[in-house]
This record gives sequence, structure tokens and C-alpha cells, in this order.
Amino acid sequence: MTPLAERLRARIEAEGPLGVDAFMAACLTDPDHGYYTTRDPLGAGGDFITAPEISQMFGELVGLWLAQVWVDHGAPGAFVLAELGPGRGTLMADALRAAGKVPGFAQAAQLVLVEASAPLRAMQAEALEGYAPRWVDSPEALPDLPLFLVANEFFDALPVRQFIRAGEGWHERCVGIEGAGLGFTTRPAQVPELDYRLGDTEPGEMVETCAPATAILGEIGRRLARHRAGAALVIDYGAAISRGDTLQALKAHEMVDPLATPGEADLTAHVDFGALAAARGPAEAAPLTPQGVFLERLGITQRAQALAGGLEGAALESHIAAHRRLTHPEEMGRLFKCLALHPASTATPPGF
Repeated sequence: MTPLAERLRARIEAEGPLGVDAFMAACLTDPDHGYYTTRDPLGAGGDFITAPEISQMFGELVGLWLAQVWVDHGAPGAFVLAELGPGRGTLMADALRAAGKVPGFAQAAQLVLVEASAPLRAMQAEALEGYAPRWVDSPEALPDLPLFLVANEFFDALPVRQFIRAGEGWHERCVGIEGAGLGFTTRPAQVPELDYRLGDTEPGEMVETCAPATAILGEIGRRLARHRAGAALVIDYGAAISRGDTLQALKAHEMVDPLATPGEADLTAHVDFGALAAARGPAEAAPLTPQGVFLERLGITQRAQALAGGLEGAALESHIAAHRRLTHPEEMGRLFKCLALHPASTATPPGF
């Protein structure tokens, strides 16, 4: 057993089974043994690779998107440029390199990163040297200025609760003790907020909820409405509505049992984009758009062709593969979705 598994067994013995959300939170953010608090999970030497690590084109287009919305909203003289869960800082570094070509954008931006991991903060500081980044622990701590925000593969790592339809009610899936390890169990649950799902689910079907995600979107929506300028871009894997068990664990780029090695594997769940959009409060939500469609509308193929002009051999093949991975429906192009929030008085942002 991992050190965290032993700690969780002791907690379960004292408190009873843990909700999946409590289990995820401990696995990812335990101060001594949490996955994100103790290591760099990214890249070939980590457990997964995100879009910014695949190609510079991803961050460049996100940066130009942010700059275009900033211009469209009157180019506020001082604004917060924020990223939730910035990884190694690769996306923001590429974004600022591209957006910095738009006069006044970089000078007006106050770069603030929402990051809990000390190892990743150190990498972000190195990647973003010269841009004077600041760090906060939560979106609520962002400065109260017009907000231009990006969150790429952030919401999938927030803890979810899992509920199984039982007749005209629900049972919550929990993590308990099973033999020498951990196992899933259930307990009856009162969840009136899921009454509306009784109309589109069958007994035995599972749905997931993520209260931290909807709380964050609500806060972002209120800020956008208050300043009447700004936008938020959310890119993640998921669907328009939660359906089924999407909890998964990734270790060394391979899928593993979520209960097998607590603290040593990345735990995620698919994002319920419908719930996120519904939590936007007074802001507007642009139509949910597949990542591949969004990137094509922003000009990724033209950018790929321009970059390809100076490449040959293995470098060219890798570049072509990166473009396909980001955009093709059988790769990241369809599973990953894009959601944008913007003030009600403003036009739908580019790409949507």
C-alpha cells in the first residue's frame, strides 16, 4: 500500500466510507503525499501530456484569442490575465509571446496564476520570467479588475461526487475498506439538486456532480458581469451532460485502477459542461464547441503550414502529428470541448 492508502484506511476506520470527492481531494492535494503537491506530473517523464506540451500552436492561438477579446472589449488599461492550473507555464508563455505582438496588451496585463503545487509554481516562475507573475491559491483571490482567464485541463481534476440512480432516489458511491486495500461501496443519499435527472436516467445509471467547479464558474461569471469586460476560456474533456462513471486514473501514461495507488496516479473525471454553463450567473455562455473546431476557426491549419515551411524529416512528421492530435475528431479534437463566458453586453467571442 502507498503511504496515503494507509492514511486513508485509518481515516475510513475512524469516520466511515469517504465520498469519491473526499477520496480525490486527498489523492491529489494531501500536503505530504498528494499527487499534485509532491511531483511534476507533466511531459514524457510524467504521467500525462497536455495540449500546450504537444505544440506551441495551442498556446499561441489561445494568446491571440485573449488579445482579440481584449481589443473587442475596449482594451482595458489594467486587467487581470489569469490561468487556472497553469502546469509548467508553457501555455501562458506561448500565449504571451503571441499576444505580446498586440500593442498595449502585455503592458496592461497583471499576470496572476492560480496554482496550489509548489513544484509547479517554481517551473512557472522560470517559464514566465520577465512577465512578473503572481500566485494565488484560489480564483476568489484574484484581483478585482476586468478578467481575461484561461483554464486548460483544470476542471477535470476537481473532486466529483458520484450518484447511482436507485428507484426514484439516489445512492452515493463511496470508497471503503475491502480486504487489505480499498474498494467501492454505496450509501443512500438525499440529493434534491438531482431531481431533474430523474427524467433522463434509468435505475442503476450514474451521474457525477462537481460543486467546486460550479462555484468557480459562478465567481468568474459575477466578475465578468460586474466589470462588463473580459472573458473566460475553459478547455477540457467532457460532455454537455454528465452520464456514467468517468473517474479515471493515469500513471506513466497508462490507465490504472483509481484505488490501487492513492497519491501516485493522476485522478480525473469528465467535465459536465452543461452544469458549468448553468452556473455562469449573470454572464453569457458561448455555444459549447469541440476543440478541433475551435482551433480550426482560429487558424491553426494556417499556422501549422507556416511553421512547417522550415521543417523537414522527423521534425516535420512530429509537427504534422501534433496538429492532428490537437484537432482530429479521433484524437483530442472531439473529446475536448471549449466553453467561453463573456459579459451579457458583449459579442460572442471568436471561435464560437
